[in-house]
Amino acid sequence: MATNKTNLEFGRGGELNSIIGKGTWIQGDMKVQNSIRVDGRVVGNVQATDTVVVGKEGEVEGNVQAKHVFLAGKVRGNIHVPGKIALETKSVVIGDIKASRLVIDEGALFNGKCIMKESEKYEGEDHH
Repeated sequence: MATNKTNLEFGRGGELNSIIGKGTWIQGDMKVQNSIRVDGRVVGNVQATDTVVVGKEGEVEGNVQAKHVFLAGKVRGNIHVPGKIALETKSVVIGDIKASRLVIDEGALFNGKCIMKESEKYEGEDHH
């Protein structure tokens, strides 16, 4: 199950307090305290203080910014994570990634550029 894998891999300290369920469509930017799981569709930017999980049927059309991202679905936009991003098999990213750690499973699709830093902090960089 993705949630258990996410908890083990990312060592989340925060709570999963927001879920966009399957069949739900949201338009607009979102800012979430702690973590969010997207199993529906979001057209807008998603920002979380902890982890963003995009389930197999989840879609985000906008930029994603969080401490960590676990992706099994689709993101059309840039992803900025000072921690770790994991792209599961059959996940799709159309956009650029900034991360300290990147894991791409076989079968994932990533079209964009990737900038990696050793530190989990991007000092002096702007957040798009």
